Amino acid sequence: MTEKGRAAVYLGRGQPFGMREYPIPEPEPGALVVRISRANICGSDLHMWRGDLDLAALGAPLPAILGHEMTGTVAKLGDTSTTDSTGQPLAVGDRVVYRYFYPCGCCPACVRGNDAACPMNMLYIGPSEPWPHFVGAYAEYYYVKPKHNIFKVPDDLSDDLVSPANCALSEVIYGLERVKLSFGETLVIQGAGGLGINAIAVAREMGAGKIIVIDGIRDRLDLAESFGADEVIDMKEYCTAADRTHRVKELTGWWGADVVAELAGYPEAIPEGLAMLGNGGRYLEIGNISLGMTCGIDPSSMVIGSKQMHCVVMYGQDTLGKALRFLSRNKDKYPFHKILSHTYPLEEINQAFEDQNRGLVKRAAIIP
Repeated sequence: MTEKGRAAVYLGRGQPFGMREYPIPEPEPGALVVRISRANICGSDLHMWRGDLDLAALGAPLPAILGHEMTGTVAKLGDTSTTDSTGQPLAVGDRVVYRYFYPCGCCPACVRGNDAACPMNMLYIGPSEPWPHFVGAYAEYYYVKPKHNIFKVPDDLSDDLVSPANCALSEVIYGLERVKLSFGETLVIQGAGGLGINAIAVAREMGAGKIIVIDGIRDRLDLAESFGADEVIDMKEYCTAADRTHRVKELTGWWGADVVAELAGYPEAIPEGLAMLGNGGRYLEIGNISLGMTCGIDPSSMVIGSKQMHCVVMYGQDTLGKALRFLSRNKDKYPFHKILSHTYPLEEINQAFEDQNRGLVKRAAIIP
């Protein structure tokens, strides 16, 4: 009898997740099947669930399995799947983490060595009805395609620490490298969700001189302070963009930030963040992925201020390995264990999304 696994499938905007069972696939040569142990709710998953990013309108076949911030153990190995991306031997039962997107390897971006910009990466959400079925994190299993980036998890790292590595942590490592944050510089972080909190630790280890975090949820700001933010700006206290910009200028000697990172996912944060930059500053945009949501920008302020914008959506081949090494070095230095505040079983995924969307939890983890 064919063994099956459960999945919470996305049926469309405004509809609750539905529970389905699919046959657990046999992996091709070079592929493997992972038994998922943690699958977190990322901000981009909330955007899709709310309908800010309408998968059906983009032509994505439904039903689909959402989720991409995950870790698990090897359940099945295909022929020739003998090592991870660093050459360490792989066996059934080993804990692993892997890139959740699949660059094509042959487009102009990939050929130039920038596979994080491959257009195929955004097709990581696939239909769940065709084989191999398990193509998203909110399920008991995940199918890792052949010849993919996969890393064995060090024994000193728990699942709770590792599960954000293949999205939030890797994204901010890659983004802050791309924007060339350097020693002594001032960084403003817009949004203290998973991306923003991880960015505090990464920026501190890169030598940031002052880190200022903006958010409107007190629990998130408290967590930001526990991670080492030098200053926090509560949007309930500083209610307008002008108020927040004035406060940033005040905290930076009226010059402005060297780098501002938009990690909240709201278009209206962009002109506000650009105004917070000092002359010659760099703006890092990661949060906004919802098509059709726009904002107004005065380009003359960027030109006159010699400001730059860097946009990042994925990360490089070596970034996930860097993230694991970063966690091993710093797991006792920062309270990473506080990032995942609540866990829910797979069958309670609808409640988990509702709670996180309402701000009742900082970041939820689904345990299949």
